[in-house]
Amino acid sequence: MAAGPPGTRRLLQPLVLLLLLLGPALGQGLGQTRFICTSVPLDGDVCAASALGTGTAEELKGTVLQLRETVLQQKETIMNQKETIRELTAKLGRCESQSVLEPPAEGKGRKGFAKNTMGDLSRPAAAETLSQLGQTLQSLKTRLENLEQFSRMNSSSQTNNLKDILQNKIDDLEKQVLSRVNSLEEGKLSPRNESEERGKIESTLTSLHQRISDLEKGQKDNRPPDRFQLTFPLRTNYMYAKVKKSLPEMYAFSICMWIKSSASPGMGTPFSYAVPGQANELVLIEWGNNPMEILINDKVAKLPFAINDGKWHHICVTWTTRDGVWEAYQDGSQTGNGENLAPYHPIKPQGVLVLGQEQDTLGGGFDATQAFVGELAHFNVWDRRLSPGEVYGLATCSSKALAGNVIAWAEANIDIYGGATKWTFEACRQLN
Repeated sequence: MAAGPPGTRRLLQPLVLLLLLLGPALGQGLGQTRFICTSVPLDGDVCAASALGTGTAEELKGTVLQLRETVLQQKETIMNQKETIRELTAKLGRCESQSVLEPPAEGKGRKGFAKNTMGDLSRPAAAETLSQLGQTLQSLKTRLENLEQFSRMNSSSQTNNLKDILQNKIDDLEKQVLSRVNSLEEGKLSPRNESEERGKIESTLTSLHQRISDLEKGQKDNRPPDRFQLTFPLRTNYMYAKVKKSLPEMYAFSICMWIKSSASPGMGTPFSYAVPGQANELVLIEWGNNPMEILINDKVAKLPFAINDGKWHHICVTWTTRDGVWEAYQDGSQTGNGENLAPYHPIKPQGVLVLGQEQDTLGGGFDATQAFVGELAHFNVWDRRLSPGEVYGLATCSSKALAGNVIAWAEANIDIYGGATKWTFEACRQLN
């Protein structure tokens, strides 16, 4: 619209407003008629102004077409830029995933390492893996020492020869681990070589573990079914044992076991019993810096045990649904008692009893931070409260000590998973 003098603009403003208000109604009566606003001076010729308005309308139409073309071009440019941004984002993602395989230059780059999604270990993860390998080697050494004691009692030349072969393999593995540590410190290992080296070590460990397990199985014919222990050398979410038999409905119980651990912080979960709808039906756990606790239907009592010293200890917990009375025994002596622990709540049947892990779901949902690390033996369950004398007899290996009438400690009653191991254990020898 052409600009006019100030007086014309003052006259035009109400005229434009009026046309805006009446335009829709007028348009309906005049079909496709267009209204063109043109400023007319007070003393001007209206007809001449109308002719001028026609030319101005043509110019406006041309301008609108140009603007529309410009908008379409900009839209096309934006679409092209979006596609370029997507391509650059994809390339950047690939670069980041590869960059985590190499440490940043000294004094440059990020202080930490991103999550590794390519299957190779970053340096902090490698250090953790090496620590676990060291613990596994120590566990294998302990098992070999046990086999050595067994071979001395049986004086078998074949067993001695196998023991020597396995000992040599462990020595070789220790050298490989040490070499790998040195290479990591000096930065010699490329991601590919590091992955290959790790694979070789883990393959050898698996083979070694299998051979030792075969030897340990050979001891079963020469020992009573209850003289064995379970060992959980690492804090993992896959190493555990499962009792084949479930618990019945119980209005009282006594649970006793031999236990050995020096894990810190907290030895983890020696056992957990979950039922449908309640993962914490019956749990014994020492998590973090908290004291050991017994959970019944999510109700908690703290147990005054002092057993995290790397030595074998005998512990018992008794409970009755009447008033929720409980007692705790360590090495044959009562160390604590209380009441109001899930009173009048019977232990429910048809559940899953797991040794070494805490269940968040029925038979699973394990959390490595709550896993038991140590050794466990003679896990027995009764459906009654044992007397102080009976507990003392169990702790001192009395010949009159009875096995659990609900769960008795026997190899045939236990399945092991994830690398947890069994070998010969005699409680009375641990007291000498």
